[in-house]
Amino acid sequence: MELDADGHWMRPGPGRDGMRADGLLAVTIAIGATFAIVLYASAGFFDEPPVPWHAALMVLGVSGPLVWRRTHPITVTIVISLVYFLGILNEVPEVLFSNIALFSAMYSIGAWGRNRRAARISRIIIVIAMFIWLFWSVTQAAFDTSLVPEDSGVGLVAPGVAFGLITLITNVLYFAGAWAFGDRAWEAARERAVLRARTDELARERELTASQAVALDRVRIARELHDVVAHHVSVMGIQAGAARRALGAGGPDAEELATTALGAIEQSARDAVDELHRLVSTLRGADGPAGEPGDGPSTRGVAHLESLAEDVRAAGRTARFQSIGEPRHLSPLVDTTLYRVAQEAVTNSLKHAGASATIEVRVRYSDDAVELEVADTGIGERRAPTAPSPTGAPGGLGQLGMRERVAAVGGSLEAGARSRGGYLVRARVPLVVAEAAP
Repeated sequence: MELDADGHWMRPGPGRDGMRADGLLAVTIAIGATFAIVLYASAGFFDEPPVPWHAALMVLGVSGPLVWRRTHPITVTIVISLVYFLGILNEVPEVLFSNIALFSAMYSIGAWGRNRRAARISRIIIVIAMFIWLFWSVTQAAFDTSLVPEDSGVGLVAPGVAFGLITLITNVLYFAGAWAFGDRAWEAARERAVLRARTDELARERELTASQAVALDRVRIARELHDVVAHHVSVMGIQAGAARRALGAGGPDAEELATTALGAIEQSARDAVDELHRLVSTLRGADGPAGEPGDGPSTRGVAHLESLAEDVRAAGRTARFQSIGEPRHLSPLVDTTLYRVAQEAVTNSLKHAGASATIEVRVRYSDDAVELEVADTGIGERRAPTAPSPTGAPGGLGQLGMRERVAAVGGSLEAGARSRGGYLVRARVPLVVAEAAP
């Protein structure tokens, strides 16, 4: 919203519809004032009939400026006030529609004045000027004995005083009403503008929230796809290489070794398809109502870390699993997150640590946290977990995904080379005490 120098809201212009309405108001006032002048002249409002061009100028002066009453309310009010004053001095018999025009102009200062300080000061000056002229007129009337019939008696209030009081009360109500109604119209317009601004802001926030939700879903889907595909494809690649070497070397056990490796490839492929099916089913909402504890692209958790180590051993690598401390209940999200971090770390070790490296998977439970460590004794080059590779390689994205996963459950992740050789990934997640089931 646009504000003035004092921090007040500046009301926008009326637009074409508003200008058209003001034009119709000006025409209506002009017709009504012309008709009223004829009636006043016929009724002998003044001793002499008005000069025609005086009457014409007054009609134009009180009606024409109303076309701009919303765009230049102060100027319009000053012009109509001067025309009204000159019309009375020149004995133009019209005080009905000219008063309506002056009221509309005064009202417009409060309702449409863009500078609130100028609107307040201008109305004060106009009202003071009008009451000075009113006081002068009433004083003159009070001492004009021609207004009182000779045979009239003295009532409760002297005629001059009564006339002055009636005129004073009328004008106080007149100007106070124009002032109050104008300010209230401005306040109502400002409240509507604030409401529209808040509605627009809420709409923008909803759009932003929706776009962020879509982005987060895309990141989550990308992480799940990466974790599922990268691990199983890495295992299948190692098993395929073992089968190829066994068949190439020959020997009495070659066929058995190759068959075992191919069986491991088949099982890894089945596991990958099964997890991909879970992921797709979750995205399509086909597995049941969303939000159930078992819902998710994977049901694997910390309890499956030992089988993860067994898969590595089945691929011909050395792997160990160790659980330290009393196992604690973990939320489904934390449980899946730790498994995915371990899966990604093991996949990276299979890629980079070398065939002779030993992979260690360790879970440590404490009173306030659960800690996962995946370490290897290899010497392969690793990428930093916070920086994807320059080419956008999956390894960099996978390590970045580990940090995002752990941060999403309020944990922390450390990854880097060990001083005694090899590589270590450590994830620490604080434990949240779950409420007892009713």
